[in-house]
Amino acid sequence: MIIVMQKHALPQSVAEVVAFIRSRGLTEHVSEGEERTIIGAVGDERVFQPNELERLPQVERAIRVLNDWRIISRETQAQDSVISVRGVAFGAEKVLNITTEPNARPTADAAYIDPFSVPDTPYADTVRFNEKEQIAQMREALQSCHGRGQPVLVRIRDVRQIEAALAHEADILYLGGELMANRMLQDEVGRLNTPLVLCKDKHHLYNEWLVAAERVALKGNHQIILGEAGTLSFEPDYPHRLDVDAVARVRGLSHLPVLANISGLWHNGMPQEVLYRLAVAAGANAVISSL
Repeated sequence: MIIVMQKHALPQSVAEVVAFIRSRGLTEHVSEGEERTIIGAVGDERVFQPNELERLPQVERAIRVLNDWRIISRETQAQDSVISVRGVAFGAEKVLNITTEPNARPTADAAYIDPFSVPDTPYADTVRFNEKEQIAQMREALQSCHGRGQPVLVRIRDVRQIEAALAHEADILYLGGELMANRMLQDEVGRLNTPLVLCKDKHHLYNEWLVAAERVALKGNHQIILGEAGTLSFEPDYPHRLDVDAVARVRGLSHLPVLANISGLWHNGMPQEVLYRLAVAAGANAVISSL
C-alpha cells in the first residue's frame, strides 16, 4: 500500500503512520520529497483498510497495491477451477445448461430448485409456504433428479435451511444475492465440504462479490461457483438486467467458475435466447434458464 502525506506533513505525523504500519506486522519504506512524503507499506496490506490510514493526521490518501482477494485470484492459480458434481464438471470447456423445470427437461446438465421461496405478500397461500411441505417437495425433486443422474442446485435463504438441504442430499447450495451481506452464513458454508453458488446482490459491485467469495474460501471451502442473477437497470419497466460486465471482469480476475441465472431476467424486449448468448459471450460457464 502507498500512503501519500499532505504537503509539508510534520515529522510526528509521518512517525504515527509508520507506527501504525509496524503495529500490523508490516514494514515501511519512506521517501521524502521536497513537498511530499510518500510511505510504502511492505507486506500483506490486506490486514487493514485504506480508510484506517486516511484517518491518521495529515494523510492525504492511501492507495492499495493488492486486491482484497488472494485464494480465488488468478495470481494464485492461473488455470480455471473445475468442480465436478455427479460427473458434471462446472468450469470445464462445456457451458452447462441448468433447468428450472427438471421434470420438463430431463436431459439438462443439472437442475435448480428453490424450495424455501418466501411469499411476496402476507396473504399468500400458507400451505404452499409451509416449511414441512417445502422440505417434502424438495426431497421429492432431489430424488427424481438423482434418479436421472442430474445434480441439483438447492437455493437456501437462511442458515437454518442448510441442514435440511444436506440431509436430503442437495448437491450444490445456492446462495441468492440477498445473502451477500450475511457473513454468518458465509462463514458456515465456508466450513462445509459442499459446493456452493455465491450470488452477488443487485446493487453490489464485482469487487464486493469477490471479497465475499474470499471470505468463504478462507474458512476452507474452495468449491465456490460465482453466481450472477441480475443487477439494477435504468429501464423503469425492466428494473433488472444481466451484468455481463461483472461476469467478464470476474472471469479475468478469478479462477472460479461463473454461473448466470437468467430465469428471472427475460422479458418481451430481451428473450431468454438472447440473454443466454450474452451470458456465454461474457464467459459464463453455466446458465440457469427455463429454455
